[in-house]
Amino acid sequence: MRHYISLFILVTAMTFAPEIHAQKFSGPDKSPHDIAYYRTGRKAPPIVKVIYGRPQKKGRPVAGTLIPFDAVWRTGANEATEITFFKDVIFGDKEVKAGTYSLFSLPGRKEWVIILNSDTDVWGAFDYNEAHDVARTTVPASSDSKSLESFSITFEPGDNGADMYLGWDTVRVKIPIREK
Repeated sequence: MRHYISLFILVTAMTFAPEIHAQKFSGPDKSPHDIAYYRTGRKAPPIVKVIYGRPQKKGRPVAGTLIPFDAVWRTGANEATEITFFKDVIFGDKEVKAGTYSLFSLPGRKEWVIILNSDTDVWGAFDYNEAHDVARTTVPASSDSKSLESFSITFEPGDNGADMYLGWDTVRVKIPIREK
């Protein structure tokens, strides 16, 4: 009798159990996301963290085309780039409170306007709202003989802080970030 009850429970469970389907996942993103940190030492807490999409050159012209001149750019791909300051800083020549901001830019041939905006979790620069700008700083643009296939952001130690570098193809932009 006990075997019949167990068999009955098993058959009932199999009959009324929800059907399990294999989950469908998308393939790898064509512009993968990356994170760049600035910290003063390997075990030191971060001072700045940037989360950004890394578009690829793929043989296409970058300056003025993939990075449009004189138009607001998300400074990367997909979602707008986000930058977090873990303490108050001087970003370029502007004082900025600790917090998370979107990082936009207005690329030019000789200089870029780098923009921190309070709108976060936004797709691209489609809904960019200048009224929400927290800081704007203008920095020179330069070029390098080495071409970068992927848009990249990195930090190097600088005077009383770090220099954040944006680079893609031969374009280079340096933004000083100083601890306040």
